Amino acid sequence: MAENKNRSTTPESDAFRQHISQDWAPRVDRLPALRESARAAAVRREKLCAEFSSCRLVIPAGRAKQRSNDTDYLFRAHSDFAYLTGWGTDSEPDSVLVLEPDGDGHTATLYFREPAGRDSEEFYANASIGEFWVGARPSATAVSAELNLATAHIDALGAALTSGVSTLLIREADPAVTARIDALTRPTADQSRDDDLARVLSEMRLIKDAYEIDQVRLAVAATHLGFSDIARVLPAIGGKQRGERMIEGAFATRARLEGNGLGYNTIAASGAHACILHWERNDGDVGKKDLVLIDAGVELDSYYTADITRTLPVSGRFSAAQRKVYQAVLDAADAAFAIVKPGITFSEIHQTAMAVIAQRTAEWGLLPVSAEESLAPENQYHRRYMVHGTSHHLGLDVHDCAHARRVMYHEGIVTAGMIFTIEPGLYFQPDDLTVPQELRGIGVRIEDNILVTPEGAENLSRGIPRTVAEVEAWIKPTR
Repeated sequence: MAENKNRSTTPESDAFRQHISQDWAPRVDRLPALRESARAAAVRREKLCAEFSSCRLVIPAGRAKQRSNDTDYLFRAHSDFAYLTGWGTDSEPDSVLVLEPDGDGHTATLYFREPAGRDSEEFYANASIGEFWVGARPSATAVSAELNLATAHIDALGAALTSGVSTLLIREADPAVTARIDALTRPTADQSRDDDLARVLSEMRLIKDAYEIDQVRLAVAATHLGFSDIARVLPAIGGKQRGERMIEGAFATRARLEGNGLGYNTIAASGAHACILHWERNDGDVGKKDLVLIDAGVELDSYYTADITRTLPVSGRFSAAQRKVYQAVLDAADAAFAIVKPGITFSEIHQTAMAVIAQRTAEWGLLPVSAEESLAPENQYHRRYMVHGTSHHLGLDVHDCAHARRVMYHEGIVTAGMIFTIEPGLYFQPDDLTVPQELRGIGVRIEDNILVTPEGAENLSRGIPRTVAEVEAWIKPTR
């Protein structure tokens, strides 16, 4: 296909090229200090390489993803790449980390596209990577100093992959790199072992190091500010058409100010929309007497994110029915948190929350059997009102450690350093004839971010109001 030059007005004369390549002030390539994230990444690389002592490991950052035509989404590197390099929002698209076996260990090299000189057309004519278009890009020496990694131009990657060493890679990160490596007569056995690399990395990420814990704390603090912004304006949004968008916008502004942006698409679900678990359209009106369920998190420049849900009364006061449902969910969350400590099984958290949900829905006459009978695996009537799980791991990804084995995740032993959510809910659909009219259309979820400590657990998001009294004191009704 011929290149579409409809929008191109860049001069092509020799005079222009000569003129734009001259008379620029010299640049001093000041070397930045070593990042704290890079220190942590070096330890992780060493641990990973010990699992694959004779294999070459390839971890791509990925490419910019197309949004439409010639516009891309904001680039976000693959989480495993960030985990092993310490590069976050300033990472370069198409970069690749290669860990090459060298006898006693591995040599790490970061391949990326260095900026071209001002005597080339790239810096003024290339809208994807040119300095005039995207700003100054880092030099090889600066990246090497900041990340404590050897660097090489991305054009040298092909030669680095040709030797007959068993090669494993993160297949999903960059399809082009995956196809390139597969084409180098890579044995099928190696391809099948790529899953092992993804699994080991996920299981390493189950337990956070000190740097990661600090980053999640900062993400939670930033998210607290975002929820406070919402609480301040929420009563004024009551009665507004598409008011959910106003809630979403208030949080998004804070997320961009405090970090990279949103850790995931914000859910701002008012009224019966709160019963739709992944309501992301956020185009609904906000009624003055509604509850609004807000599930949102700030992602930092390091890519670590929070994941918090609060359900707030727009008026600043819960109705009796809203309060009853809200308190039941809060009781389930508190009961689940109370058992968290090293040594329990991760699945026990969900089971504990469900015991409370079953008990409350049975007390309200919603179940055809007792709470105890409903909790039996062959029944589960109470799950009609909460079909999702209670917890998931959290970190670089909002649903972190996705490739870990079930025996290490859902059935795994809770260990100090883990960070996960506790997020029970109750959702009474507006057309559910099993519940009384006054409960229909009420959806409540309360979600907190939990750090497992050697002695027990810490609720990192406890400072964001969550009890009935705290929430009502937080939201100031309009006068």
